[in-house]
Amino acid sequence: MSPRLKRSAWLLIATLQGCSLAPTYKPPQLDLPEHYREQTSDGPWHLAQPGDKLSEQWWSLFQDSHLNELQQRLLKANPDLAAALAHYDGAQAYASQLHAGLFPQITASAQPLRQRQSDNRPLRGSTQPAVYNSNTAGFTLNFDLDLWGRIRNQVAAGDAQAQASGDDLAVARLSLQQQLATLYIQLNGLDAQSRILASSLDDYTQALQLTRDRYQGQIASELDLTRAQSQLAEAQAQLDEVRGQRNLAEHAIAELVGEPASDFQLPPTQAILTIPKVPGALPSGLLQRRPDIAAAERRVFAANAGIGVAKAAWYPDFSLTGLLGGQTQGSGSLLSTGNRYWALGPLVNLPIFDGGRLSAQEHQAKAEFDEASAHYRSQVLRAVREVEDNLAQLRDLQREALDEQAAVNAAQNTQTLAMNSYQAGAVNYLDVVTAQTAALQTQRQLQALQTRQLQASIGLMTALGGGWSAQG
Repeated sequence: MSPRLKRSAWLLIATLQGCSLAPTYKPPQLDLPEHYREQTSDGPWHLAQPGDKLSEQWWSLFQDSHLNELQQRLLKANPDLAAALAHYDGAQAYASQLHAGLFPQITASAQPLRQRQSDNRPLRGSTQPAVYNSNTAGFTLNFDLDLWGRIRNQVAAGDAQAQASGDDLAVARLSLQQQLATLYIQLNGLDAQSRILASSLDDYTQALQLTRDRYQGQIASELDLTRAQSQLAEAQAQLDEVRGQRNLAEHAIAELVGEPASDFQLPPTQAILTIPKVPGALPSGLLQRRPDIAAAERRVFAANAGIGVAKAAWYPDFSLTGLLGGQTQGSGSLLSTGNRYWALGPLVNLPIFDGGRLSAQEHQAKAEFDEASAHYRSQVLRAVREVEDNLAQLRDLQREALDEQAAVNAAQNTQTLAMNSYQAGAVNYLDVVTAQTAALQTQRQLQALQTRQLQASIGLMTALGGGWSAQG
Protein backbone atom coordinates (compact mmCIF):
# COMPACT_ATOMS: atom_id res chain seq x y z
CA MET A 1 0.00 0.00 0.00
CA SER A 2 1.42 3.38 -0.98
CA PRO A 3 2.08 6.01 1.75
CA ARG A 4 -0.59 8.26 0.24
CA LEU A 5 -3.15 5.46 0.28
CA LYS A 6 -2.25 4.63 3.89
CA ARG A 7 -2.73 8.23 4.95
CA SER A 8 -6.09 8.37 3.17
CA ALA A 9 -7.21 5.18 4.91
CA TRP A 10 -6.28 6.46 8.35
CA LEU A 11 -7.94 9.82 7.61
CA LEU A 12 -11.14 7.99 6.57
CA ILE A 13 -11.08 5.94 9.77
CA ALA A 14 -10.54 9.04 11.92
CA THR A 15 -13.40 10.81 10.13
CA LEU A 16 -15.77 7.87 10.53
CA GLN A 17 -14.90 7.59 14.21
CA GLY A 18 -16.54 10.98 14.64
CA CYS A 19 -19.81 9.66 13.21
CA SER A 20 -22.83 9.06 15.37
CA LEU A 21 -26.13 7.69 14.14
CA ALA A 22 -28.06 8.94 17.15
CA PRO A 23 -30.60 11.68 16.35
CA THR A 24 -29.64 15.19 17.37
CA TYR A 25 -30.79 15.42 20.96
CA LYS A 26 -33.51 17.91 21.81
CA PRO A 27 -35.19 17.71 25.24
CA PRO A 28 -38.97 17.40 25.04
CA GLN A 29 -40.44 20.87 24.82
CA LEU A 30 -42.89 21.79 27.53
CA ASP A 31 -43.72 25.39 28.27
CA LEU A 32 -43.58 26.15 31.97
CA PRO A 33 -45.95 28.81 33.31
CA GLU A 34 -44.53 32.26 33.87
CA HIS A 35 -46.50 32.43 37.09
CA TYR A 36 -48.71 30.12 39.06
CA ARG A 37 -52.47 30.50 39.04
CA GLU A 38 -52.85 30.07 42.78
CA GLN A 39 -51.87 33.13 44.78
CA THR A 40 -50.27 33.72 48.11
CA SER A 41 -51.61 36.31 50.52
CA ASP A 42 -49.26 38.81 48.86
CA GLY A 43 -50.58 38.18 45.36
CA PRO A 44 -49.54 35.99 42.42
CA TRP A 45 -46.10 34.58 41.83
CA HIS A 46 -44.70 36.54 38.91
CA LEU A 47 -41.81 35.46 36.76
CA ALA A 48 -38.52 36.27 38.46
CA GLN A 49 -34.88 35.54 37.86
CA PRO A 50 -33.73 32.45 39.77
CA GLY A 51 -30.86 33.08 42.13
CA ASP A 52 -27.83 30.95 42.80
CA LYS A 53 -28.14 27.33 43.75
CA LEU A 54 -30.17 27.11 46.92
CA SER A 55 -29.12 25.39 50.11
CA GLU A 56 -30.02 21.73 50.38
CA GLN A 57 -31.01 22.32 54.00
CA TRP A 58 -34.39 23.76 53.09
CA TRP A 59 -35.88 22.77 56.47
CA SER A 60 -33.68 25.38 58.16
CA LEU A 61 -36.31 27.96 57.17
CA PHE A 62 -38.32 26.65 60.15
CA GLN A 63 -35.46 27.69 62.47
CA ASP A 64 -35.79 24.65 64.73
CA SER A 65 -32.59 23.13 66.10
CA HIS A 66 -34.23 19.77 66.92
CA LEU A 67 -35.42 19.38 63.34
CA ASN A 68 -31.94 20.27 62.07
CA GLU A 69 -30.38 17.62 64.31
CA LEU A 70 -32.85 14.94 63.21
CA GLN A 71 -32.22 15.69 59.54
CA GLN A 72 -28.48 15.26 60.05
CA ARG A 73 -29.06 11.94 61.78
CA LEU A 74 -31.22 10.83 58.86
CA LEU A 75 -28.45 11.61 56.36
CA LYS A 76 -25.95 9.57 58.37
CA ALA A 77 -27.94 6.50 59.33
CA ASN A 78 -31.06 5.99 57.20
CA PRO A 79 -30.79 2.52 55.56
CA ASP A 80 -33.00 3.41 52.58
CA LEU A 81 -30.71 6.33 51.80
CA ALA A 82 -27.69 4.03 52.11
CA ALA A 83 -29.33 1.63 49.63
CA ALA A 84 -29.97 4.48 47.17
CA LEU A 85 -26.33 5.55 47.51
CA ALA A 86 -25.15 2.00 46.81
CA HIS A 87 -27.38 1.89 43.72
CA TYR A 88 -25.83 5.15 42.51
CA ASP A 89 -22.31 3.76 43.06
CA GLY A 90 -23.29 0.71 41.02
CA ALA A 91 -24.55 2.89 38.17
CA GLN A 92 -21.30 4.85 38.20
CA ALA A 93 -19.29 1.62 38.07
CA TYR A 94 -21.38 0.36 35.12
CA ALA A 95 -20.74 3.62 33.25
CA SER A 96 -17.01 3.12 33.85
CA GLN A 97 -17.28 -0.36 32.34
CA LEU A 98 -18.79 1.12 29.18
CA HIS A 99 -15.96 3.68 28.97
CA ALA A 100 -13.48 0.79 28.77
CA GLY A 101 -14.90 -0.09 25.33
CA LEU A 102 -13.34 3.08 23.90
CA PHE A 103 -9.83 1.71 24.46
CA PRO A 104 -7.92 -1.24 23.05
CA GLN A 105 -8.32 -4.45 25.03
CA ILE A 106 -5.04 -6.28 25.65
CA THR A 107 -4.87 -9.65 27.39
CA ALA A 108 -1.94 -11.89 28.26
CA SER A 109 -1.99 -15.68 28.39
CA ALA A 110 0.41 -18.48 29.29
CA GLN A 111 -0.09 -22.23 28.82
CA PRO A 112 2.67 -24.68 29.85
CA LEU A 113 1.49 -28.20 28.86
CA ARG A 114 2.80 -31.74 29.15
CA GLN A 115 0.88 -33.79 26.59
CA ARG A 116 0.81 -37.07 24.63
CA GLN A 117 -0.27 -37.37 21.03
CA SER A 118 -2.04 -40.35 19.51
CA ASP A 119 -0.03 -42.98 17.69
CA ASN A 120 -2.64 -42.79 14.95
CA ARG A 121 -2.65 -39.05 14.60
CA PRO A 122 -2.88 -38.11 10.90
CA LEU A 123 0.36 -36.91 9.33
CA ARG A 124 2.35 -37.79 12.44
CA GLY A 125 6.01 -38.13 11.61
CA SER A 126 7.94 -41.21 12.58
CA THR A 127 10.47 -39.16 14.50
CA GLN A 128 7.93 -37.20 16.55
CA PRO A 129 7.85 -38.16 20.23
CA ALA A 130 4.63 -39.46 21.74
CA VAL A 131 5.03 -37.39 24.90
CA TYR A 132 6.33 -33.84 24.76
CA ASN A 133 6.11 -30.39 26.34
CA SER A 134 4.23 -27.48 24.75
CA ASN A 135 4.79 -24.02 26.23
CA THR A 136 2.88 -21.04 24.89
CA ALA A 137 2.78 -17.41 26.03
CA GLY A 138 1.48 -14.37 24.26
CA PHE A 139 -0.59 -11.21 24.06
CA THR A 140 -3.89 -10.59 22.30
CA LEU A 141 -5.05 -7.18 21.09
CA ASN A 142 -8.62 -6.29 20.16
CA PHE A 143 -9.75 -2.78 19.31
CA ASP A 144 -13.21 -1.91 17.97
CA LEU A 145 -12.81 1.05 15.62
CA ASP A 146 -16.38 2.21 16.38
CA LEU A 147 -16.85 3.79 12.99
CA TRP A 148 -20.59 4.35 13.47
CA GLY A 149 -20.58 5.54 17.09
CA ARG A 150 -22.10 2.39 18.62
CA ILE A 151 -19.71 2.30 21.57
CA ARG A 152 -19.66 6.07 22.00
CA ASN A 153 -23.45 6.12 22.15
CA GLN A 154 -23.40 3.28 24.67
CA VAL A 155 -20.99 5.33 26.77
CA ALA A 156 -23.15 8.45 26.44
CA ALA A 157 -26.25 6.48 27.45
CA GLY A 158 -24.39 4.92 30.40
CA ASP A 159 -23.19 8.32 31.59
CA ALA A 160 -26.72 9.72 31.34
CA GLN A 161 -28.13 6.76 33.25
CA ALA A 162 -25.49 7.27 35.95
CA GLN A 163 -26.48 10.93 36.17
CA ALA A 164 -30.12 9.90 36.41
CA SER A 165 -29.18 7.50 39.19
CA GLY A 166 -27.54 10.41 41.00
CA ASP A 167 -30.78 12.33 40.64
CA ASP A 168 -32.67 9.29 41.93
CA LEU A 169 -30.45 9.45 45.00
CA ALA A 170 -31.43 13.10 45.42
CA VAL A 171 -35.10 12.13 45.00
CA ALA A 172 -34.76 9.52 47.75
CA ARG A 173 -32.98 11.99 50.01
CA LEU A 174 -35.56 14.73 49.44
CA SER A 175 -38.46 12.31 49.98
CA LEU A 176 -37.02 11.04 53.27
CA GLN A 177 -36.31 14.58 54.42
CA GLN A 178 -39.89 15.54 53.60
CA GLN A 179 -41.23 12.56 55.54
CA LEU A 180 -39.10 13.44 58.54
CA ALA A 181 -40.08 17.12 58.49
CA THR A 182 -43.77 16.24 58.10
CA LEU A 183 -43.63 13.79 61.01
CA TYR A 184 -41.78 16.32 63.16
CA ILE A 185 -44.42 18.95 62.42
CA GLN A 186 -47.09 16.39 63.29
CA LEU A 187 -45.30 15.57 66.54
CA ASN A 188 -45.01 19.25 67.37
CA GLY A 189 -48.73 19.69 66.70
CA LEU A 190 -49.61 16.72 68.91
CA ASP A 191 -47.58 18.26 71.73
CA ALA A 192 -49.60 21.45 71.28
CA GLN A 193 -52.82 19.41 71.31
CA SER A 194 -51.68 17.80 74.57
CA ARG A 195 -51.12 21.21 76.13
CA ILE A 196 -54.59 22.37 75.08
CA LEU A 197 -56.20 19.24 76.51
CA ALA A 198 -54.14 19.40 79.71
CA SER A 199 -55.28 22.99 80.24
CA SER A 200 -58.89 21.99 79.61
CA LEU A 201 -58.54 19.10 82.05
CA ASP A 202 -57.51 21.58 84.75
CA ASP A 203 -60.57 23.70 83.96
CA TYR A 204 -62.86 20.66 83.91
CA THR A 205 -61.44 19.39 87.19
CA GLN A 206 -62.15 22.72 88.86
CA ALA A 207 -65.64 22.77 87.32
CA LEU A 208 -66.29 19.25 88.61
CA GLN A 209 -65.21 20.23 92.10
CA LEU A 210 -67.47 23.27 91.98
CA THR A 211 -70.38 21.15 90.79
CA ARG A 212 -69.73 18.52 93.46
CA ASP A 213 -69.73 21.22 96.16
CA ARG A 214 -72.98 22.62 94.80
CA TYR A 215 -74.47 19.14 94.63
CA GLN A 216 -73.50 18.41 98.22
CA GLY A 217 -75.04 21.75 99.17
CA GLN A 218 -78.19 20.71 97.32
CA ILE A 219 -77.81 23.62 94.93
CA ALA A 220 -76.98 21.54 91.83
CA SER A 221 -78.66 18.36 90.68
CA GLU A 222 -77.07 14.96 90.29
CA LEU A 223 -77.53 15.41 86.54
CA ASP A 224 -75.14 18.39 86.65
CA LEU A 225 -72.63 16.27 88.57
CA THR A 226 -72.69 13.39 86.08
CA ARG A 227 -72.38 15.83 83.17
CA ALA A 228 -69.26 17.32 84.74
CA GLN A 229 -67.83 13.86 85.36
CA SER A 230 -68.56 12.76 81.79
CA GLN A 231 -66.96 15.87 80.34
CA LEU A 232 -63.77 15.35 82.37
CA ALA A 233 -63.54 11.68 81.38
CA GLU A 234 -64.08 12.51 77.69
CA ALA A 235 -61.31 15.11 77.75
CA GLN A 236 -58.99 12.58 79.40
CA ALA A 237 -59.82 10.05 76.68
CA GLN A 238 -58.98 12.63 74.02
CA LEU A 239 -55.63 13.27 75.71
CA ASP A 240 -54.91 9.52 75.74
CA GLU A 241 -55.71 9.39 72.01
CA VAL A 242 -53.31 12.25 71.28
CA ARG A 243 -50.56 10.56 73.29
CA GLY A 244 -51.10 7.35 71.34
CA GLN A 245 -50.78 9.21 68.04
CA ARG A 246 -47.61 10.87 69.31
CA ASN A 247 -46.08 7.49 70.09
CA LEU A 248 -46.72 6.33 66.52
CA ALA A 249 -45.15 9.50 65.07
CA GLU A 250 -42.14 9.09 67.37
CA HIS A 251 -41.67 5.48 66.25
CA ALA A 252 -41.79 6.53 62.59
CA ILE A 253 -39.16 9.22 63.19
CA ALA A 254 -36.93 6.62 64.87
CA GLU A 255 -37.10 4.44 61.76
CA LEU A 256 -36.20 7.38 59.50
CA VAL A 257 -33.11 8.30 61.52
CA GLY A 258 -31.97 4.68 61.56
CA GLU A 259 -32.58 3.86 65.21
CA PRO A 260 -34.72 1.15 66.86
CA ALA A 261 -38.02 2.57 68.04
CA SER A 262 -37.44 0.87 71.41
CA ASP A 263 -34.37 3.03 72.07
CA PHE A 264 -35.59 6.31 70.60
CA GLN A 265 -37.37 9.08 72.45
CA LEU A 266 -38.14 12.71 71.74
CA PRO A 267 -39.17 14.77 74.76
CA PRO A 268 -42.28 16.95 74.35
CA THR A 269 -41.42 20.31 72.89
CA GLN A 270 -42.80 23.68 73.86
CA ALA A 271 -41.61 25.30 70.63
CA ILE A 272 -44.19 27.01 68.43
CA LEU A 273 -43.05 26.78 64.83
CA THR A 274 -43.71 29.65 62.48
CA ILE A 275 -44.67 29.26 58.85
CA PRO A 276 -41.86 30.47 56.55
CA LYS A 277 -42.92 33.46 54.52
CA VAL A 278 -43.48 32.52 50.90
CA PRO A 279 -41.65 34.93 48.56
CA GLY A 280 -43.86 37.14 46.48
CA ALA A 281 -42.05 36.19 43.26
CA LEU A 282 -40.56 32.85 42.30
CA PRO A 283 -39.95 31.59 38.76
CA SER A 284 -41.57 28.46 37.48
CA GLY A 285 -38.06 27.55 36.36
CA LEU A 286 -37.34 26.58 39.95
CA LEU A 287 -39.12 23.34 39.10
CA GLN A 288 -36.13 22.44 36.95
CA ARG A 289 -34.17 21.95 40.19
CA ARG A 290 -36.40 19.00 41.07
CA PRO A 291 -34.27 15.86 40.94
CA ASP A 292 -37.09 13.70 39.58
CA ILE A 293 -37.41 16.03 36.58
CA ALA A 294 -33.65 16.06 36.08
CA ALA A 295 -33.57 12.25 36.23
CA ALA A 296 -36.40 11.99 33.69
CA GLU A 297 -34.56 14.33 31.29
CA ARG A 298 -31.33 12.31 31.55
CA ARG A 299 -33.26 9.14 30.73
CA VAL A 300 -34.64 10.82 27.61
CA PHE A 301 -31.04 11.59 26.59
CA ALA A 302 -30.00 7.98 27.26
CA ALA A 303 -32.91 6.68 25.17
CA ASN A 304 -31.90 9.01 22.34
CA ALA A 305 -28.37 7.58 22.43
CA GLY A 306 -29.89 4.10 22.43
CA ILE A 307 -31.40 4.84 19.00
CA GLY A 308 -27.88 5.50 17.75
CA VAL A 309 -26.71 2.15 19.14
CA ALA A 310 -29.59 0.35 17.40
CA LYS A 311 -28.93 2.08 14.06
CA ALA A 312 -25.19 1.31 14.18
CA ALA A 313 -25.98 -2.41 14.34
CA TRP A 314 -27.08 -2.26 10.68
CA TYR A 315 -23.57 -1.29 9.52
CA PRO A 316 -20.34 -3.28 9.28
CA ASP A 317 -18.45 -3.54 12.55
CA PHE A 318 -14.70 -3.03 12.04
CA SER A 319 -12.20 -4.12 14.65
CA LEU A 320 -8.47 -4.60 14.74
CA THR A 321 -7.04 -7.82 16.14
CA GLY A 322 -3.46 -8.79 16.87
CA LEU A 323 -1.49 -11.67 18.37
CA LEU A 324 2.08 -11.73 19.60
CA GLY A 325 3.82 -14.52 21.50
CA GLY A 326 6.07 -17.51 21.53
CA GLN A 327 5.70 -21.29 21.50
CA THR A 328 8.16 -24.10 22.17
CA GLN A 329 8.05 -27.88 22.48
CA GLY A 330 9.99 -28.17 25.70
CA SER A 331 13.27 -26.57 24.70
CA GLY A 332 14.43 -23.17 23.59
CA SER A 333 13.43 -19.68 24.62
CA LEU A 334 9.95 -18.34 24.01
CA LEU A 335 11.54 -15.07 23.00
CA SER A 336 13.87 -16.50 20.36
CA THR A 337 13.14 -15.54 16.79
CA GLY A 338 12.26 -19.02 15.63
CA ASN A 339 9.69 -19.57 18.39
CA ARG A 340 7.78 -16.33 17.90
CA TYR A 341 4.38 -16.05 16.31
CA TRP A 342 2.31 -12.99 15.46
CA ALA A 343 -0.77 -11.96 13.58
CA LEU A 344 -2.29 -8.58 12.79
CA GLY A 345 -5.31 -7.68 10.74
CA PRO A 346 -8.80 -6.25 10.56
CA LEU A 347 -11.99 -8.11 11.38
CA VAL A 348 -15.25 -7.18 9.73
CA ASN A 349 -18.72 -8.33 10.80
CA LEU A 350 -21.62 -7.47 8.52
CA PRO A 351 -25.23 -8.54 9.21
CA ILE A 352 -26.75 -10.31 6.21
CA PHE A 353 -29.94 -11.92 7.50
CA ASP A 354 -31.24 -11.81 11.07
CA GLY A 355 -34.95 -12.55 10.71
CA GLY A 356 -35.92 -8.96 11.56
CA ARG A 357 -34.00 -8.77 14.85
CA LEU A 358 -32.17 -5.50 14.04
CA SER A 359 -35.34 -3.86 12.78
CA ALA A 360 -37.16 -4.83 15.97
CA GLN A 361 -34.29 -3.50 18.10
CA GLU A 362 -34.45 -0.13 16.35
CA HIS A 363 -38.22 0.06 16.81
CA GLN A 364 -37.74 -0.84 20.47
CA ALA A 365 -35.15 1.93 20.92
CA LYS A 366 -37.49 4.51 19.38
CA ALA A 367 -40.37 3.31 21.55
CA GLU A 368 -38.17 3.63 24.64
CA PHE A 369 -37.36 7.20 23.62
CA ASP A 370 -41.07 8.00 23.25
CA GLU A 371 -41.74 6.42 26.63
CA ALA A 372 -38.97 8.40 28.32
CA SER A 373 -40.20 11.64 26.71
CA ALA A 374 -43.76 11.03 27.88
CA HIS A 375 -42.50 10.26 31.37
CA TYR A 376 -40.53 13.52 31.38
CA ARG A 377 -43.59 15.54 30.41
CA SER A 378 -45.62 13.72 33.05
CA GLN A 379 -43.06 14.60 35.74
CA VAL A 380 -43.15 18.27 34.79
CA LEU A 381 -46.95 18.40 34.81
CA ARG A 382 -47.02 16.63 38.17
CA ALA A 383 -44.53 19.12 39.56
CA VAL A 384 -46.61 22.11 38.45
CA ARG A 385 -49.71 20.52 39.95
CA GLU A 386 -47.97 19.90 43.27
CA VAL A 387 -46.83 23.51 43.46
CA GLU A 388 -50.33 24.74 42.66
CA ASP A 389 -51.85 22.36 45.22
CA ASN A 390 -49.64 23.52 48.05
CA LEU A 391 -49.97 27.19 47.12
CA ALA A 392 -53.73 26.79 47.23
CA GLN A 393 -53.49 24.94 50.55
CA LEU A 394 -51.42 27.68 52.11
CA ARG A 395 -53.77 30.39 50.92
CA ASP A 396 -57.00 28.61 51.87
CA LEU A 397 -55.72 27.34 55.21
CA GLN A 398 -54.59 30.83 56.10
CA ARG A 399 -58.09 32.17 55.52
CA GLU A 400 -59.61 29.25 57.40
CA ALA A 401 -57.24 29.80 60.32
CA LEU A 402 -58.28 33.46 60.58
CA ASP A 403 -61.92 32.45 60.69
CA GLU A 404 -61.19 29.72 63.22
CA GLN A 405 -59.32 32.18 65.42
CA ALA A 406 -62.43 34.33 65.54
CA ALA A 407 -64.41 31.23 66.51
CA VAL A 408 -61.90 30.47 69.31
CA ASN A 409 -62.20 33.99 70.70
CA ALA A 410 -65.99 33.83 70.69
CA ALA A 411 -66.08 30.31 72.19
CA GLN A 412 -63.72 31.27 75.02
CA ASN A 413 -65.85 34.31 75.80
CA THR A 414 -68.97 32.13 75.78
CA GLN A 415 -67.31 29.67 78.14
CA THR A 416 -66.51 32.44 80.63
CA LEU A 417 -70.04 33.84 80.46
CA ALA A 418 -71.59 30.39 80.89
CA MET A 419 -69.49 29.57 83.96
CA ASN A 420 -70.22 32.94 85.58
CA SER A 421 -73.95 32.53 84.88
CA TYR A 422 -73.91 29.00 86.30
CA GLN A 423 -72.24 30.16 89.50
CA ALA A 424 -74.90 32.82 89.76
CA GLY A 425 -77.60 30.17 89.22
CA ALA A 426 -78.84 31.77 86.01
CA VAL A 427 -78.25 28.72 83.74
CA ASN A 428 -77.97 24.97 84.22
CA TYR A 429 -74.79 23.00 83.80
CA LEU A 430 -75.69 21.86 80.28
CA ASP A 431 -74.96 25.38 79.06
CA VAL A 432 -71.55 25.22 80.71
CA VAL A 433 -70.77 21.84 79.16
CA THR A 434 -71.84 23.06 75.73
CA ALA A 435 -69.70 26.20 76.01
CA GLN A 436 -66.64 24.35 77.31
CA THR A 437 -66.92 21.64 74.64
CA ALA A 438 -67.16 24.28 71.90
CA ALA A 439 -64.15 26.15 73.33
CA LEU A 440 -62.02 23.01 73.41
CA GLN A 441 -63.10 21.95 69.94
CA THR A 442 -62.32 25.30 68.33
CA GLN A 443 -58.90 25.46 70.01
CA ARG A 444 -58.00 22.01 68.75
CA GLN A 445 -59.29 22.79 65.26
CA LEU A 446 -57.23 25.97 65.15
CA GLN A 447 -54.10 24.12 66.19
CA ALA A 448 -54.78 21.38 63.61
CA LEU A 449 -55.06 24.07 60.94
CA GLN A 450 -51.73 25.53 61.99
CA THR A 451 -50.14 22.08 61.68
CA ARG A 452 -51.63 21.63 58.22
CA GLN A 453 -50.28 25.03 57.20
CA LEU A 454 -46.78 24.00 58.26
CA GLN A 455 -47.12 20.71 56.39
CA ALA A 456 -48.35 22.51 53.27
CA SER A 457 -45.29 24.73 53.54
CA ILE A 458 -43.12 21.59 53.57
CA GLY A 459 -45.03 20.31 50.56
CA LEU A 460 -44.38 23.54 48.66
CA MET A 461 -40.67 23.49 49.48
CA THR A 462 -40.25 19.93 48.24
CA ALA A 463 -42.48 20.54 45.20
CA LEU A 464 -39.99 23.23 44.18
CA GLY A 465 -37.09 20.82 44.62
CA GLY A 466 -36.02 22.13 48.03
CA GLY A 467 -37.33 25.45 49.21
CA TRP A 468 -36.32 28.94 48.22
CA SER A 469 -33.69 31.46 49.23
CA ALA A 470 -34.13 33.23 52.53
CA GLN A 471 -34.10 36.56 50.69
CA GLY A 472 -37.02 35.45 48.51
